[in-house]
Amino acid sequence: MTTDTVPLSVKWGKETINLDKFVVAGGVKGLKTELEEKTRVPADRMKLMAKSKGLWKGVLKDDFDFSTIDFAAAVSKSKGAPLNLLLMGSAAELTGPKTKTVFLEDLPPEEVAKVKEPSGLENLGNTCYLNSVTQCLRATPQLRLALNAYNPTTTSAQTLLLSSLRDTLNQLDRTSEPVPPSALVRSTKMAFPEFARTGPNGAPMQQDAEEFFSGLLAIAAGELKEDRQIKAALPFVSHEEMGGATNLVDALFGLKMEETLTCDEFGDAGNSGDNKMQVDGDKDNETKTFIEPPVKSFDLHRKLVCNIQGGSDGAAQTNVSHLAEGISLSLNGTIEKRSEVLGRDATWTRKQRIARLPPILAVQFGRFYWKATPDSQDHAGVKCKVMKPVAFNSTFDVFEFCSDEVKKELKKSRDKALREEEDRINKKLKGESEEETEESMDVEDDEEAAALKAALAMSVQDVEDKPFPVGPGLPPEFQGHYELFALVTHKGRDADGGHYMAWVKASNNSGKVEKIADTDEDNEDWFVFDDDEVSPCKTEDVLKLNGGGDWHMSYINFYRAKK
Repeated sequence: MTTDTVPLSVKWGKETINLDKFVVAGGVKGLKTELEEKTRVPADRMKLMAKSKGLWKGVLKDDFDFSTIDFAAAVSKSKGAPLNLLLMGSAAELTGPKTKTVFLEDLPPEEVAKVKEPSGLENLGNTCYLNSVTQCLRATPQLRLALNAYNPTTTSAQTLLLSSLRDTLNQLDRTSEPVPPSALVRSTKMAFPEFARTGPNGAPMQQDAEEFFSGLLAIAAGELKEDRQIKAALPFVSHEEMGGATNLVDALFGLKMEETLTCDEFGDAGNSGDNKMQVDGDKDNETKTFIEPPVKSFDLHRKLVCNIQGGSDGAAQTNVSHLAEGISLSLNGTIEKRSEVLGRDATWTRKQRIARLPPILAVQFGRFYWKATPDSQDHAGVKCKVMKPVAFNSTFDVFEFCSDEVKKELKKSRDKALREEEDRINKKLKGESEEETEESMDVEDDEEAAALKAALAMSVQDVEDKPFPVGPGLPPEFQGHYELFALVTHKGRDADGGHYMAWVKASNNSGKVEKIADTDEDNEDWFVFDDDEVSPCKTEDVLKLNGGGDWHMSYINFYRAKK
């Protein structure tokens, strides 16, 4: 035996740990490391004392140098027996991993679908129009809740369409693999026979995604009328908030539109003839008046239209470069209408405004139009596509398109938010903290009591100024702002061909959200659904879908009310 290694016997509670060949050169650290492996006592919690003579005194320190000890003499004194040490310290409890490791292949399909990219839909022969709209509706939880509460008692093309849509959406959630929408395609062709048309080679013809979307909403409006379906989707909506909507679709997508028609032709107060009024410079003598009072009516729309060609009368040649400009043009225009006072047709100004707002706002871009072909042999005309770029943002403010009554209610919420923001900024500039603000509210004398009373009176007034609901299922104190969450795009120059895809905002962002360069737009996570192929993308990719080339361009934008 050499002094390079020595036998040690370490007493630890009721246990004895034998180190037959402890390497002296390892020092204190080496000794504690070996003991930690055998006892699970952390090295920093160990207290080692020597029981055999000729070693160290007291508790062994981490910086003690074993070369100062004559281990050969110590072993000789113990007559070859191991040197005795005493260990004090508690072993660390064994703990498993904080989160249990689960392998993806061990999960059931419905759990895999929650952690992987969302599943796509197989193309069953020019069904991209159906696949894209379905993926956008998949991100509309209110509609899905109503569909899950839908149990028709009869069988028809309409009930089969909604049932197959419900089942397809639920199946998409249960798997990470592409889903073949066979039942949905069959029921669609039953409900809309024109979608069953085939080309000369027998292949299914391409269909219009917007026509499918509008037709689907029309059928759903006729079926989803029961209270339990409406309550399933909008559980806290009141009768007043419904604003006359009698079914789930009109409550969810419906816009109550206020239309005002004003005759553009004027006359003197005492003359109802055709002569237009001559207005002199004296306002006191001005007798300008409408020949006929404005005609106001209400209608229900399930989408807004962004007019790209020009005004809604079809004659305007306005350059549209942004979504808001196109919507404004579609809501205003001129028409020819009979005037009972004049006894002939006259020019009327048409103005539409939103009198009830929906939780989900759909906006169609007027990309396709019908062009007459009088010089052709069949004079049948041709369907064309507008390729020009029309920009849009990830948020959309509808305030300017609302009626005066709705604007009044939205303004209450906007003014309140503005006051709160100003107060926050002022407090920050003054360096006031919340604690200081609370202390300043302590009432110690009559003057402070009077001030508190005045503040309470203002609070009561604020309650009285609480905005009335301007639509069903909208967030409290809604300000008229919507956020983009899905869109259908079309690629190609042929209106009867090309390809549709869906772009849907992710439910959660994978990391920190950055700003898009040189903008205030959040660059959030999205997914693009090219039938059965699903890929991640960002907000900046979506905002580039404004047209102007052969790449995909937005056709239907879906917005939801922003909190």
